[in-house]
Amino acid sequence: MQGTIKDYDDGSNTGSVVTDDRTEIAIDPRSLGDGFIRTLRLGQRVRFEVAEENGQQVARELRLVTFAGR
Repeated sequence: MQGTIKDYDDGSNTGSVVTDDRTEIAIDPRSLGDGFIRTLRLGQRVRFEVAEENGQQVARELRLVTFAGR
């Protein structure tokens, strides 16, 4: 799934992503722990997996969407 970072707090690794169909999903704070992403910025495009935790959807395995230049 893809979406855009709506908000993000570096201190707690929490925030939310808005999917292309405008669904807001919380970011799992553990999603960035061992990955290549150190921080997220408002408006960044990301790919992610959706999981269910405590009855709510969470975004996991976040990866930045990059565009190849010429």
